[in-house]
Amino acid sequence: MKNFSSWLIAMFAFMFWAFRLVGTTLSSIGNEFMFVPANMAMEVALLFITFVCICFMVKRKLLAALIYLIAHFMYYGPPFATHFMELINNTLSTELYMGTLFELFALVLAIAAVFDVLLDKNRKAHPTDKKTDWFYKNKDYDRKLDERADKNNYRTL
Repeated sequence: MKNFSSWLIAMFAFMFWAFRLVGTTLSSIGNEFMFVPANMAMEVALLFITFVCICFMVKRKLLAALIYLIAHFMYYGPPFATHFMELINNTLSTELYMGTLFELFALVLAIAAVFDVLLDKNRKAHPTDKKTDWFYKNKDYDRKLDERADKNNYRTL
C-alpha cells in the first residue's frame, strides 16, 4: 500500500467498523445511539467478517475486497433501497436520514475498496520505478552501449 488513497480507504473502513462496533455494543446493552442495527445476529457476524476482510485488504487481497463488497451489499443494500424510497416519498425522520447516510457510506466504501485493490493489482503486475527505468527500459542507451562495446578491442597477452 504505497498510495495515500489506499491508506485512507483502509482507515475509513476501520473507523466505520469501530463505529458500528460501538453502536452494536450500545444497542445490545440498551443504550440509545444514532445507529441502530437492523438485525443484531447479522450485525455481529458482519463485524467479524469485516474485520478479517479489512486486515486482508491491507495486504491487497482481491478475494477479501470482494467478500467485503458482497457482505456489505447483502446487509446494507436492501435497507438502503427501502430508506431511499421512503425519502423520495417525503417521509421525514432523523432516524431515516441517519440510517440512509450510514448505509450509503458503507456501500460507497465497499465499492471504493474493491476498485482500489483492483487498480493496485494492475500496478503490481506492471511496476514502474523512476529511479531505474531510465536505464533498464531505455533502448537507445542499450544501443549506444552495444556500439561502444563493439569498438573496444583490447588485446590479451
